[in-house]
Amino acid sequence: MARVQEKQIRVRSKNAGPFVLTIDVFCPDAESFADATHALTPARIARAFGCAKNDIRYFALADLRVLKFSLPRPVVQGSPEDRDMHASQWGWIVQEMIQQ
Repeated sequence: MARVQEKQIRVRSKNAGPFVLTIDVFCPDAESFADATHALTPARIARAFGCAKNDIRYFALADLRVLKFSLPRPVVQGSPEDRDMHASQWGWIVQEMIQQ
């Protein structure tokens, strides 16, 4: 399977409030979107991030070739345990999942 960079898939993670983070996956074409949709099921996302499947809010927007999902942050934003205040470092987990 081609690497995420070779497919031109872009992954962006960000805050969706102090208790939720959101990850967006932008695909350049229908084939890449199908690959990403197959790799990023709500069940796999929940396992990878260590949360319940029911906690995942998942949107597959085929017309836009975008996957979007939100999940609870492991710690509250800004707490002493928070090592990623803006939730910008969570995308690498998703990139690894797409490549498997």
